[in-house]
Amino acid sequence: MVERAQAGDRDAYERLALQSADRLFGIAYRVVRDIDRAQDAVQQTMVAMWTEIGSLRDPERFEVWTYRLVVRFALAEGRRHRRLGVVMGALEADLPAPRDAIDDMVVRDQLDAAFRQLRPDHRAVLVLHHYLGLSNLEIASVLGVPAGTVGSRLHRATREMRASLEAGARPAEGRRALA
Repeated sequence: MVERAQAGDRDAYERLALQSADRLFGIAYRVVRDIDRAQDAVQQTMVAMWTEIGSLRDPERFEVWTYRLVVRFALAEGRRHRRLGVVMGALEADLPAPRDAIDDMVVRDQLDAAFRQLRPDHRAVLVLHHYLGLSNLEIASVLGVPAGTVGSRLHRATREMRASLEAGARPAEGRRALA
């Protein structure tokens, strides 16, 4: 199907786009943490898929190639968003929280707050590693950076998340001790 799309077959491209859209949105959303910006990144990705598919040398690498595109556009959206100084909207839960599980909601909110504090390139590495299950070498290929850079970004992002979560937990523990 990729080869047909490379030859200009619009039906083949449309099938590829439809098969990829949800996955690409999931990646973009997890990187930018904003539905509108994620949709913009996916739309830019779809246009680039059509205009650049001829440059894809190995049709077997189509999926990784699309990851590279969507992450590139999602990071660009994140940079544009940051330059404008707009405050990001609240995260919608990936999965609905049980109505009576207040502790689950608190943990989800703490994770969300810590994740939103990360730089977009650190979020991208975490998304590709934990959400897609890619190895450091695969992530390096997607992002176009050395594998060592991926390892250090993953380490820093994890350390920053942990520090943020620990900092958020300290006041709550102190309040419980006083009660």
